[in-house]
Parts: sequence; C-alpha cells; structure tokens
Amino acid sequence: MGVPLNVGIVGVGKISEQYLANFPTFPGLRLVAVADLNQQRAREVAEEYGVRALTVDELLSDPEVDAVLNLTIPAAHVEIGTRALRGGKHVFAEKPLGLTPAEALPMVELAEELGLRLGSAPDTVLGTGIQTARQTLDSGVIGEPIAAQVQWTAPGHERWHPAPDFYYQPGGGPLLDMGPYYLTALIHFFGSVSRVTGIATRSSRARTIETGPRAGTPLPVSIDTHVSALLEHANGVTSTVTVSFEVWKSRASKFEVYGTEGTITVPDPNMFSDAVEAAVRDGDWEPVPDSAGYIDTGRGVGLADMADAITENRPHRASGRLALHVLEIMDAILRSSQEKAVIPIDSTADRPEIVPLQTTTGARPTAVTAGSGA
Repeated sequence: MGVPLNVGIVGVGKISEQYLANFPTFPGLRLVAVADLNQQRAREVAEEYGVRALTVDELLSDPEVDAVLNLTIPAAHVEIGTRALRGGKHVFAEKPLGLTPAEALPMVELAEELGLRLGSAPDTVLGTGIQTARQTLDSGVIGEPIAAQVQWTAPGHERWHPAPDFYYQPGGGPLLDMGPYYLTALIHFFGSVSRVTGIATRSSRARTIETGPRAGTPLPVSIDTHVSALLEHANGVTSTVTVSFEVWKSRASKFEVYGTEGTITVPDPNMFSDAVEAAVRDGDWEPVPDSAGYIDTGRGVGLADMADAITENRPHRASGRLALHVLEIMDAILRSSQEKAVIPIDSTADRPEIVPLQTTTGARPTAVTAGSGA
C-alpha cells in the first residue's frame, strides 16, 4: 500500500452519504475536502467528517487534493471532470460518464494525454456478486456462453427520492440511471458490444414526488421511461436488456446467463455481494461460494482500486474507457429506437482483470474453486 490518495468530493447530495460512510474502510484513500453549490450543506458535511469545506473552484485548484470524486448531477459530470483534469487531478465520477459519447470522449482523451487516471461508477461490479458470477462463467461450469437476459423494473424513483427531477431529464431515465450497472456487468462477462437494436417509450402516467418536503409536487417527464434492447457482443454472445420506470410489479428473473451446459443466476449488479446460483443442464439450482471480488465492500471501492492501480502501475478496473463504451451503447440504444435501425458501436473496452477474492486491505483468503457448488 502506497501513500494514501488525497480525495476531494464535489457534490454532497444523497449518493455521497454512501461514499462518505465507506471512506474509513479504504486505507488507500484520505478524504481532505468537500464542495457543493449548496455551501451550507458542504459545511455541515465537512464538520461531520473533520475535513475542509471549499467552494467548487477552490477544491478543483487545491494543491492538497490528488483526486476528485465527482458526485454532481449527470449534466455536470464532464464539465467538473474536465476542469479537475486540467487542474492536474485524477477523477472518479458517478455514472453515467457524460450525457453523450461525443461530450465525454474529449475528457477521456484529455486524461490519457495528461497521464491522469479517469474512472467511473458503477463499482458495484467489483464486489463478490458479479466477480463470482464471472469466475463461474470463465471456469466453464455452464459450458460455452450463448446469451444473457436482464430485466430491471420499478414504478419510478419519485417513490423514494426527495428530489428526483434529474431522473426524468436528459441524462436520467431508467437506461442512463440503471443501465450502467447491467451493461458494465455484461462487458465484464463477455467483452465489448459490437451492435445494438433498441426500442424506447414512455407512458402518459402523471408523476408526483412522494417523499420529502416537496411531496405532492408534479414531476415533468422529458425522457423515455421504458427501454428494451438487443445487444450483440463481439464474441457472438447476445444480451437482451429491459429497464423501466413503468412496472409496478414483476416476477421476471433480473439477470441470467445461459450456456451450452447450464444457467447462472447473476445477483443484482446494483449490489456488491448477493449470492450466485448455477444449474447444470436440468439439475437443481446450487449456491456458488464466493470465489472472486472485494469482500464486504461498498461504494468507493472503484476509486480505492484506482488508487491501488496508481501505486501498482496497472490498469484500474472501473475505467473511463469502459464507462465511455457503456455510454456509447446506451446512446446507440436510444438512437436505434428513434431511427428504427441497427446501430454499430465504434468504441471497444477490454474485459477488466478479474478481482481475486480479497478484502479492500489487500488480505486474500484462501480461494474457493469457482462453481464448486454447482
């Protein structure tokens, strides 16, 4: 473990609570400052965590800050990320990387030109859930992979979020909000996507905010709220993906991978450590012991992995290039719906190196043979 990376957070809204709570579990990170357009909120968070409260401009130019954790709304991700890079700082951002690939690509190229690290959520895929599923897949338990099926549905985030407006504006919606979890997991499993077909729509249902001080406020909708897509990976595997803010209840399986010899039930990639199950041919479902991934971790592990990667001079797993590929896939799905056409994907992304079973301190327990429970 090298010298801890000094981190400044821009944006201390609701998602920041999870990152802030997890900082003490990452010895490679040290929180030094926070900033927010709501300076009162920034001061409250700074006092609670014993760090400095700065303006956004101050934080982006502060010499003590090595890396910026960008937790702003999606529309500000590229602006803040680019400014931080130009200030000589590494950047890790919440998803999506930007609103469009054209907007985000210059930021990715700038980071590479400057020799700085650019990372992006989701990092949930680095937990034992998705990593064990990948290890099981790679071990050949279900034979040759053929296809994957994804379905994430909900009535809408206005039911629990006190300020859900941005979920229904450009940069939001079920695809850009929830899609990155599933698409990133699919790339960990099968590699790059080469072409997509998509259909996107929305209902006429009136929405109102249901919690918090603005409960009862009408919620305008300017994006599609139900999206289905068919993806072809470069290795020939096909994935079918549906994400929706329109479904009140469903019994559909959330995530499965199908192979010539069986099926893997994949845990929710929005979580870190749910259980994996596998069934060989027509046998029973069997639990798969954890065999890969960071154990008992939480949001921020992607930034911690990036800090370790800087010290170890290796690629970090939650990379900007991977996030750019995911963003292009999502953009292409929506364009496919509009143009009624199959859209090729120009970018590529390597499968990140699998995470050996370990805690975030680097201590690795004895490995369990992948798929031994199947």
